[in-house]
Amino acid sequence: MSLETQVQDTGADVGSGRAVRSGGRAGRRQKRSGAQLASGVPYITRHLPPHDILSEESLARIEETADTILAEIGIEFRDDPAALDLWRGAGAGVEGVRVRFPKGLVQELVKTAPREFTQHARNPANNVRIGGSSVVFAPAYGSPFVMDLDEGRRYGTIEDFRNFIKLAQSSPWLHHSGGTICEPVDVPVNKRHLDMVQAHITFSDRPFLGSVTAEERAEDSIDMARILFGADFVEENCVIMGNLNVNSPLVWDGTMTKVLRAYARANQGTVLVPFILGGAMGPVTTAGAIAQAHAETLAGCALTQLVRPGAPVIYGNFLSSMSLRSGSPTFGTPEPAAGSLVVGQLARRAGLPLRCAGNFTTSKLPDAHAMNEGTMSMLSAIHCGANFILHSAGFLDGLLSMSYEKFMMDADFCGALHTYLGSVVVDDNSLALDAFREVGPGNHFFGCEHTMRNYETAFFDAGIADNDPFEKWQENGSVDAATRANRAWKETLAAYEAPPLEAAIDEALSDFVARRKAACEDRWY
Repeated sequence: MSLETQVQDTGADVGSGRAVRSGGRAGRRQKRSGAQLASGVPYITRHLPPHDILSEESLARIEETADTILAEIGIEFRDDPAALDLWRGAGAGVEGVRVRFPKGLVQELVKTAPREFTQHARNPANNVRIGGSSVVFAPAYGSPFVMDLDEGRRYGTIEDFRNFIKLAQSSPWLHHSGGTICEPVDVPVNKRHLDMVQAHITFSDRPFLGSVTAEERAEDSIDMARILFGADFVEENCVIMGNLNVNSPLVWDGTMTKVLRAYARANQGTVLVPFILGGAMGPVTTAGAIAQAHAETLAGCALTQLVRPGAPVIYGNFLSSMSLRSGSPTFGTPEPAAGSLVVGQLARRAGLPLRCAGNFTTSKLPDAHAMNEGTMSMLSAIHCGANFILHSAGFLDGLLSMSYEKFMMDADFCGALHTYLGSVVVDDNSLALDAFREVGPGNHFFGCEHTMRNYETAFFDAGIADNDPFEKWQENGSVDAATRANRAWKETLAAYEAPPLEAAIDEALSDFVARRKAACEDRWY
């Protein structure tokens, strides 16, 4: 398993969701920066087109290389005889656990997957559309540690997990509750998935991800979704997804494929993601790593369609680099960022929704280093055309730590991206001829009627930023961004109110969790 999945299984071991007062500067800021979401828009519809960087010839060469990998080298499907039977029945060559694919087979199979689909939320106003021109931001995923300025780095707990769900629910700039936002290591490994899914359902009314660490845990997650939505609704609609990693290079292990098949046969979504550290789990060259990832992803996507044609699946990718001097992973570097743009082109050619990149960094603090790398990688997700962006907020320490402060700073950046993805509106109001006529040459626009009519929505106003003059900032204590973010997450949690949940559903979920926990002994490994 790769790092995203591994950190869930350690066993050894909460746009800026800030508190907003009803009046004053904070209230005005929320009115301005939240205007786009005031009508309940649950995801972004991009008006900024994806950026294509490779020619048809170069894309065709990458696809041909991926086809050759699939046909000549193949992919191992370990510890899942049922998956091998499916491939054998589809016409692939199966030798032991090695599967080799006739050219064009996986591409033909994925044609039954939807190009776009809806993931339903318990509050229908928060349903998200995945694919096409839609962009969905979700928190970071899978960290065993959490961090804040008060207590430093420590193992995550179920309280931390619930806190991050509350912070995500409180943010106008995030759209999805996420999954394993941090690993709650104070709950037994074989039971924590029950508490995590229940927390998503209880503390958020947005879509969420289920467990992927074992087939029975995926089944529990889907059963809990059936309690929430009703079995008939779940049979026909996507209400939960699993985020699964390839064991790169060129291995799908049985834990992942059994979970993949569980979600697919229930008609629920899967997000299938190679996690390639260049020079370790793949070539150091970007083109080679992309070809490998394309082969691995398409094979997984095709397997979902063998299980149930039409099951929703997201083409995922997680390119990263490493320090070839030390062997340490690196994140937020330029080569994977450029590579993500190519991945976007390949996903669109395959006709599949895309999860790619995110707010990545190896920084150990919510500092300039973190935001520099995070901006590089997050913009690559925006420009590659990613539809579902996991790791949008909170990622620190090379995915090992979930940071309270960086969560708030990243959510603010997601708010800015709402505006950025809106591109530039051109209409009578935006062209402002009435303002030019009123102001004339040599005068200022600050007090004109057009400015007064548009000032509340003209510019994004970041919640964490301090735009006061230097002297006023100094008089107010010279507070830096991380300290402002520390105050913001505490205020947000203090102001949080859980969205109402029907009492009968709450009771049924609690009963399910209690029965499942009582059915087995605690396991801590």
